[in-house]
Amino acid sequence: MDETASRLDELASRAGRWLGLSAVAAPERHTTAVIADRFEQIAWRDTYEQSAGLRELTEELNERHEYATDLLTDVFLAAYKAVPLLRECARMAPSRLLNHRVIASLMESPEFAELHRETAGDPYAAAMAVLAQAPELRRLLERSREAQERAEQTKKAQQDADDAAAAVGEALQKAADRADEDGSVPAPAAEALQLAVEAAESAETAARQASQYAEQAIAAAAPGIRAATRNAASKASDAVRQEASLMRAWGVGSGELERMPFEQRARLAERLRTSRLAQWAELIGRFRQMADGERARKVENATGELVGVTLGDDLSRVIPSELANLGLPELRAVFAARYAAGELMLYDSQGEQSTGKGAVIACVDTSHSMYVEGPGGVTREAWAKACALALFDQARHAKRDFVGILFAAADKLQVFRFPADESADIARVVDFAETFLGGGTSYQRPLSAAAELLEEEFDDAARSRGDIVMLTDDECGVTEEWMRGWNDAKHRLGFRVFGVAIGAPPAAEAGSVLDALCDNLRSIEDLTDVHAAADLFRVI
Repeated sequence: MDETASRLDELASRAGRWLGLSAVAAPERHTTAVIADRFEQIAWRDTYEQSAGLRELTEELNERHEYATDLLTDVFLAAYKAVPLLRECARMAPSRLLNHRVIASLMESPEFAELHRETAGDPYAAAMAVLAQAPELRRLLERSREAQERAEQTKKAQQDADDAAAAVGEALQKAADRADEDGSVPAPAAEALQLAVEAAESAETAARQASQYAEQAIAAAAPGIRAATRNAASKASDAVRQEASLMRAWGVGSGELERMPFEQRARLAERLRTSRLAQWAELIGRFRQMADGERARKVENATGELVGVTLGDDLSRVIPSELANLGLPELRAVFAARYAAGELMLYDSQGEQSTGKGAVIACVDTSHSMYVEGPGGVTREAWAKACALALFDQARHAKRDFVGILFAAADKLQVFRFPADESADIARVVDFAETFLGGGTSYQRPLSAAAELLEEEFDDAARSRGDIVMLTDDECGVTEEWMRGWNDAKHRLGFRVFGVAIGAPPAAEAGSVLDALCDNLRSIEDLTDVHAAADLFRVI
């Protein structure tokens, strides 16, 4: 065999590893770090299409960082998936190694664990988490620009190495095509193969060196990435919790939110954040929580507040020790005799008899004086509206109609009706809470409207014994003729009237007009105290 053929054999042997690299398909390299199934990917795409905020953020970041879309996808999936899992670094595209480090740092932080409890399974909350982290992500991407450039260089170097390996195969194929029958190859073809092998070796070395540089750059950026992701997760967790708390304060349950279309939920959240009463969400929430507790107490002691033990024959209130006598045959006759004589020991309770069956009507004063602030900066309006919303919950829980009547001067009145057999539109509930009429104060107009509604309810559904709650900070007169008609209506329909004088003790004094109108009247001076009206929720 001639010298040229010998050189070809040697080069073919040396090129063998490159031929293997070019013949075997390269492993799939992923551009996203979080493993996601088809349905989770659909959740991301659907949420992205529905969220203008996500699209705008992606467009903004992509102007300076071409890998930003994949990063935002990963942040969303990490928050959304019940158990987010990361790919191995080796399965990532080199240009996305920085993204992998960012997501790994995010998911390792304790702040992310708190965030994830609020966002898992909720695409809206996950999208909100992405948007809340946007400021930190912007700064992080700018500070990590060198590391990303190194990652991009690694990508290019790896591509060059792959191309060089393929070139070795092409050079060998050309050499084989030009070989004689005895296997000898012309010197130019042999030299081309030699050059291809040397280029492949050089490209492999360059790719390995670029990868090392990228790893070093990402490692150098790691402390800053950890700090940024912890801060981002903390801020996102706060934002998601605050919105969830805001929704709960307004009586919007998690089930209702999950069924709500994305854009509708976003509009509702924005409205609640910017509403006139947004700053009083905490007060509204405390009122509703207090009412829930009083409602539970009412169920536990249905006939009123327990004050001791008395004697009687009401079997629904017999104490346990008396009932134990029924378990002993020899004492059953004694129990029967004491029952006949009305001498059984019973739990004793007083007042707070819940008798209402008709509508619950909250008449809320919205005259100019309701703007006045009390202790803690709480306005009279805020306290009255929070109380009214708790009464709304009370009516819904008891399957009673609720009516909110906003009043001021005699010519200013607005009525919001929420029938028990219809779902309550949260937007209309917010309308009721936000509306403020302004002007003076008139008792006759709202109370007449309330009585007419109860009359209508009695005629249509034969329901009586409604409850009217008058929330006001002012006192005004009523005519004798109107008062006679009012008393006649109360007697005929059997409704009760509860009065709350907010920040106006004189209006609740004995002999006042409000005192004459109401069956139950109290004065509220500390507007931070929601428990001052607690008994209302045990009797309504």
